[in-house]
Amino acid sequence: MGIDQSNKIPEDFPGKVIPAGNGANVVVTSLDKIINWGRANSLWSLYFGTSCCAIEMMQTGASRHDYSRFGFEVARPSPRQADLIIIAGTIVNKMAPVLRRLYDQMAEPKYVIAMGACAISGGPFFYNTYSVVKGADHVIPVDVYVPGCPPRPEALLEGMLMLQDKIRTENMKHKVNPIEGFDEGLYNKE
Repeated sequence: MGIDQSNKIPEDFPGKVIPAGNGANVVVTSLDKIINWGRANSLWSLYFGTSCCAIEMMQTGASRHDYSRFGFEVARPSPRQADLIIIAGTIVNKMAPVLRRLYDQMAEPKYVIAMGACAISGGPFFYNTYSVVKGADHVIPVDVYVPGCPPRPEALLEGMLMLQDKIRTENMKHKVNPIEGFDEGLYNKE
């Protein structure tokens, strides 16, 4: 005849838990906090790995670093099932429309992580060739930048945790379109 503790609410759950009689609990919070908590802890990622950064990205999902502990477990092969795209590596002019198409096919809300010097600024290849795009933000809006050449798996994990913090603070009422002021005609050529 005690209180059943088998169905405890997670510690990071937003809101206050008010204990009631007979083992029942009442959760008091805002709808934004619950939705953002669910979104932040269940990100489904699509990988756009083109160079050496993709090897480090794969290592982040392996057993030593295991990003599934943080809610990034499901890697999707289709953009229609993903809400996060991780760009790891060099983007050339020929790939830019494909990257834009993948981003457009993702469901809202969608998030982007640019991983490595090549994805952020074109890297060392931007100065030696005409075909390298000077960063993913020239093609799609980027939420989190993970610097390095290539960045270590710990750096990508930190970037993923930063993205989760950003998602937790979103407000459904005042959602800003990240593409406002974005030049769509630049790489959206058919």
